[in-house]
Amino acid sequence: MLSVVQEEYGAAPEQVLGLDRVHMPALGEEDVLVCVRAASVDRGTWHVMAGLPYPIRVAGFGVRRPKYPNPGRSFAGVVEAVGAGVTGLEEGAEVYGIADASFAEYVRARADKLAPKPAKLSFEQAAAVPVSGLAALQAVRDHGNVEAGDSVLIVGASGGVGSFAVQIAKAFGAEVTGVCSTAKVDAVRALGADRVIDYTREDFAGGRRYDVILDIGGNRRLSHLRGALTARGTLVIVGGETQGRWLGGTDRQLRALLLSAFVAQKLGTFIASENAEDLMVLRELIESGAIAPAIDRIYPLREVAAAIRYLLDGHAQGKIVITV
Repeated sequence: MLSVVQEEYGAAPEQVLGLDRVHMPALGEEDVLVCVRAASVDRGTWHVMAGLPYPIRVAGFGVRRPKYPNPGRSFAGVVEAVGAGVTGLEEGAEVYGIADASFAEYVRARADKLAPKPAKLSFEQAAAVPVSGLAALQAVRDHGNVEAGDSVLIVGASGGVGSFAVQIAKAFGAEVTGVCSTAKVDAVRALGADRVIDYTREDFAGGRRYDVILDIGGNRRLSHLRGALTARGTLVIVGGETQGRWLGGTDRQLRALLLSAFVAQKLGTFIASENAEDLMVLRELIESGAIAPAIDRIYPLREVAAAIRYLLDGHAQGKIVITV
């Protein structure tokens, strides 16, 4: 099969990613073989490709060299075969979900990380959802505990996770303020944000206070973020990175967790859970019309490196998709 291939870690996609013919993945009893129709790129794609920060390597992606042929994760496609221990999925079913090495014509996935593809979405649209959609859903619902009437500030509202978070928070009945750059104001407003702040012209902590802040694409100091929270508000740090090879910005997240024990505000972070149940929740939200993937660009499989470069350069307004 045709697949993106990577033999060593590196920060520049043009230098470490290629395209080649490789063997089809072997199918285990609990596995599902999927013919990939589309995949997508997110910030985690770069981390897996670069092996940075270093803890990601010992988390299962390979210590000295990449464990998997390529850094793809989110995808959508058609079930080609199922292992003997798999129930509920049949050959020919259209699915979406998460697996290792999804930048390929076929991928081996775990059944508990797959769900039926939303019927109203194309494969390209569906592939944009899993990783970013799960992070957004869990940030809003499980960690932000957003309820109807809450005022929610989303820093990094135009990105992959942010574009879903804006829509999900609105679906939960919140009043949403999105923070982004000048070029992306219209895109965030189109997502349904009640108010949009251009961070190049206005400080979001300039006076208003929010019940919940989701910091997805920023590196603001904790004191600055806390200043924009209500007295008992909740801060969820979903992203915000530095170039550090060991911590990569997670030191700020660790400080938030420690500080949370001593203040009335709830400060924290989380690692998204990849599971079929929440993929089903996202599917229901999509089918009801409450959310829809915002796609910026679509690249063919041979241009995965260019797609990742586009993301790294900060141009993306929504998701970047790969067609297979």
